[in-house]
Amino acid sequence: MPQDAAQPFFQMSGVSKSYGGAVALDHAELTVKRGRIHAILGENGAGKSTLLKAMSGVVQPDEGTMHFEGRQVSFASPAEANAAGIVCVYQELSLIPDLSVADNIFASNPPRRFGMIDRRAQRRQAEEALARAGAADINPLAKVRDLPLSRQQMVELAKGLAHEPRILILDEATSALTAADVARVIEVLKRLRDEGLALLFISHRMHEVKALADECTVYRNGRHVMSFEAGTRTDNEVVEMMIGRKYQHVFPDKPANRRAAAPILACRDLAWNDTLQGISFSLKPGEILGLGGLDGQGQRELLLALFGVLRGCAGTIEVDGRAVSIGSPMAARANGIGMALIPEDRKTEGLMLPMSVRENLSFAALDRMSSAGVIDRDRQQSLVDRMMELLAIKSFSVDAPVGSLSGGNQQKVVIAKWLIRQPRILLLSDPTRGIDVGTKQELYQLLRRLADEGAAIVFYSTDYDELIGCCDRVLVLYEGRIKKELVGSAITEQNLIASALDLPVGQISPSTGVAL
Repeated sequence: MPQDAAQPFFQMSGVSKSYGGAVALDHAELTVKRGRIHAILGENGAGKSTLLKAMSGVVQPDEGTMHFEGRQVSFASPAEANAAGIVCVYQELSLIPDLSVADNIFASNPPRRFGMIDRRAQRRQAEEALARAGAADINPLAKVRDLPLSRQQMVELAKGLAHEPRILILDEATSALTAADVARVIEVLKRLRDEGLALLFISHRMHEVKALADECTVYRNGRHVMSFEAGTRTDNEVVEMMIGRKYQHVFPDKPANRRAAAPILACRDLAWNDTLQGISFSLKPGEILGLGGLDGQGQRELLLALFGVLRGCAGTIEVDGRAVSIGSPMAARANGIGMALIPEDRKTEGLMLPMSVRENLSFAALDRMSSAGVIDRDRQQSLVDRMMELLAIKSFSVDAPVGSLSGGNQQKVVIAKWLIRQPRILLLSDPTRGIDVGTKQELYQLLRRLADEGAAIVFYSTDYDELIGCCDRVLVLYEGRIKKELVGSAITEQNLIASALDLPVGQISPSTGVAL
């Protein structure tokens, strides 16, 4: 640790920021030290992202001061903050899909020779930045659009490191990563800390916070609650600081006895390209069926195939015991099938960010709000109000842009717009990515309540705890095939890991997670 690590490197004092009638920050405080990883904790809407955006020049505070190395500073733009050495890597990608990895990494300041972009130098420097980010396997000449989401996020990290930051901010930057990439990033961040960088880290994954943080600061309702050394508070104490109430058991109880029922959904030998190979399963009303396995084994494609997004699928899908042809999302959501899909990327696949909360909540159910092609405003308002109350969506107005809501409330809008249709079959693709523990708890309770009311749910998650806590059965996929079905008490982390690695159950050490 640098000798001056105990001294404040960056300080924010009395920082406030409001958007219309909504207070995002209320006289917030933050002290950052060199050679330390500082975790910023709080629910969605607690002010964390706004605080870091003020620090990195994305927004300007309404009041308060910032000091960097003892002198007062203010940044009118991210470029000014970058020039000072403050770089932020966000959960929302800033990449241009049609450009190469190298072009994206140096989009703002490419290396030049004789006034022209030096392509050879750019490629070499991109390789260095990718290696520093723990992603040396990514081809710098590859188009970003051809990379999966987790690899795109690694490019985003490399782009941040290419700016040679002195303070590196990661705002949920690991939420889209695979477990393997997260492990690499943890090692990268520890190395950067040892090099003397100051790192700020937002994550809702408590195991990542425990693995990384030297210090933690909790915010609630835009205000600083407490700062403390990592490891000096229990998980429950930290969560209670975040949510401002006693922390209850995360997952609702599973029903002890399930009523006999015929399957509502069945797949027979479903296949698509080389990604899905002979998928067969059935799902009953009232059941939560998990999809497990390492990321990229066909789980997302299975959900897209069921929802009619993929073309050229082979095999049979049955609903209520009869074969159906689901050629489009419109066919999937039709009354005879009643399916809904909650996508993994709410900002690009689930919402129209510039449009209002009301409009986003209405998109999937306009036919239920209209008569002769004209929207019944009273009917629309009634349904919107019911969803706002049911999911406790926090917005100062239903006419506010949905992009102005916190991540957790945006995710609630994605779910609510489909619940208006009262789906019989609900497909969820990693729905808790980037949302806080309080909102996750509300979502788990909602899923179990929907199942108890007769909905059939397919739940893909990269979080083993969610599969264990939420699901009645789990199908573990490996290379596009179902390798194992785990039921009831057999749904354990040890069995999930073993099955995901195509090992016999019991071949993973429960204490280390390493193959025996």
